[in-house]
Amino acid sequence: AAAVEIRPMALSVLAALCSTAWLPAVQLPHARAASPYRPAPAHAPLPVVMMAKKAKKGKGGGGGGGTAAAEVDEAPAASGGAAEVDLDVVVSDAEERMKKSLSSVQEQLATLRVGRATPDMLDRVLVDYYDTPTPLKQLASVTCPTATQLVVDVYDKSALGDVEKGLMASDIGMTPSNDGSVIRLNVPQLTKDRRVELAKTAKGIGEGGKTALRNVRRDAIDKIKKAVKAAGLSEDASKDKEGAVDKKLKKYEGSLDEAVSAREKEITTL
Repeated sequence: AAAVEIRPMALSVLAALCSTAWLPAVQLPHARAASPYRPAPAHAPLPVVMMAKKAKKGKGGGGGGGTAAAEVDEAPAASGGAAEVDLDVVVSDAEERMKKSLSSVQEQLATLRVGRATPDMLDRVLVDYYDTPTPLKQLASVTCPTATQLVVDVYDKSALGDVEKGLMASDIGMTPSNDGSVIRLNVPQLTKDRRVELAKTAKGIGEGGKTALRNVRRDAIDKIKKAVKAAGLSEDASKDKEGAVDKKLKKYEGSLDEAVSAREKEITTL
């Protein structure tokens, strides 16, 4: 009899357990919010995540505030440093441009014939090649078989006529002779009048070079003044860099004058 009584009790307990634990778990997907045994686990972590983000933002905000303050404190120094670098760049750029102007003058002076024939006498000659002004040295090789003769060997033989026209239109003072294969030019002896003319040409080249140098100086000074004004720096910073540019100008003008004087002397004394 006891065994018969225990069995119904066990069944009752089992039924109770199933009704309180197993059945709600089966019904949970259909009524998740109403289940007393699962308090919406998908939504429970959300407040924690949001708080974590806010806390991170607040922390970062505090750090950001400190960074911003540091940037504000350091801004004048950073700005001043940038301005100084910019001014130095302006000065160095001006010097590079002055170097190029001096080199250009020296190259032009070298093309003036003062004695023995040299290939660079024809460096200034331009040829109308396919309607484009093209330096002769890009279209032909120039050699000096003798001290008084130049030979122009044109790469594109169909351009021989164009090269001949370019030589005749130039100011080299020589008459080209085209034999259908190469062009020859005989270098005449320099007369006194021709020497005077070449000396004037050398002087003109020098004046053109000085104008180029002064243009570089003017451009650099303008850039310096604008940079100083934009950075809110004192006039001393501007004057210091302007003085540096003026020193560069004086240096390269001196070198230019020396090159022109040396060439004029060669022309007039040979």
